[in-house]
Amino acid sequence: MALSSKNSKVIIHTFQWQGINRKGDRVSGEYKGKNEKDVKDALRRQGINPTKLKKKPEPFLKIGAAHKITAMDIAMVSRQLATMLSAGVPLVQSMGIVAEGHEKPKVRELLTRINADIQAGVPVADALRPHREYFDDLYCDLVAVGEQSGSLDKVYDRIATYKEKTEALKSKIKKALLYPISVIVVALSVTMLLLIFVVPQFETIFAGFGAELPAFTQIVLEISEVVQAYWYIIIGMLIIAGILFRKAHLQSENLRNKTDIFLLKIPIIGPILRKSCVARFSRTLATTFAAGVPLLEGLESAAGASGNYVYRKAILTARREVETGLMLNIAMRASNIFPNMLIQMIMIGEEAGTIDDMLNKVANIYEMEVDDAVDGLTTLIEPLIMVVIGGIVGSLIIAMYLPIFKMGSIL
Repeated sequence: MALSSKNSKVIIHTFQWQGINRKGDRVSGEYKGKNEKDVKDALRRQGINPTKLKKKPEPFLKIGAAHKITAMDIAMVSRQLATMLSAGVPLVQSMGIVAEGHEKPKVRELLTRINADIQAGVPVADALRPHREYFDDLYCDLVAVGEQSGSLDKVYDRIATYKEKTEALKSKIKKALLYPISVIVVALSVTMLLLIFVVPQFETIFAGFGAELPAFTQIVLEISEVVQAYWYIIIGMLIIAGILFRKAHLQSENLRNKTDIFLLKIPIIGPILRKSCVARFSRTLATTFAAGVPLLEGLESAAGASGNYVYRKAILTARREVETGLMLNIAMRASNIFPNMLIQMIMIGEEAGTIDDMLNKVANIYEMEVDDAVDGLTTLIEPLIMVVIGGIVGSLIIAMYLPIFKMGSIL
């Protein structure tokens, strides 16, 4: 499929049409094409005489953020390329077909540019490297190995599987981290609403008592007064603190490392993150090893893909030991953070020459364990939210009714 130039853009729109078929029946539907003329011609070839044709409006949610190229888009493109290459379709034609059929304009533009470079004689890996925000070093290195060995279809299949499983695992981890945050946000929101709108109603009642209020009630009333007067400052400070932390986290490697260490120590969340690190390490090293990437390079890629400073440091330390001639399973055992099953499976793989198979088995096991743990957390979080909100509401109710109980006992 010829592409005119490196900067050419293939824009595909969705058109809504109405027409009459060969039997004289009125029919309607949607059709993707570059312009109205192409769509009308395509419909006529199918025996449909179009009477009405208009471009389908973009949904509001698809404007802006939804057009951003995501990791799942790259995974889907990789899977489509793997399927077409395994069917014997040439790479240039495969990429052209995938580009033309993709619903996101930015993906179509990206693939069109890459395909133009490939048609100009640039190796596939080199055509991908300028777009590092979408194709990381591991992706490009695997493609380069596939080109050199003449097995690009198999490599793309491994890449697609790797990307799909990695993104699915990331999604589960985000889900696991989102639940504790949701509990905190809900608890803070309920507390703020009660302090601003409910507690002041009791304060007017207490004003006519003419007696000293219990200490707990006084504390709650004082907090309520502060929140009523400065609620917008409190919310603003929380938002600013979140923005500053995010900015510092992006800029400071030391802060990122300390955050990684802290996250592994959180109950329930920590074990899930540890299993995900092991799964990502195993999946990445298995993919690189099966593709023919040397072990030392594969370990470096796996260290970066582990997603946590503690595991990244341990993997790089093991890599240095392997470089001196030590067996991988022995080098990993010295770190004391990798599970015994992973080490045993690597030892078996090294002895039998099937490290990639063993690592894939380990990755499958730990991915399932992460999935089960996240499902368990989902089940746990619902009653936890109720307990937290119930505790907050109950504490405020007790604080407000203590003076009433006290006066009743006096009377």
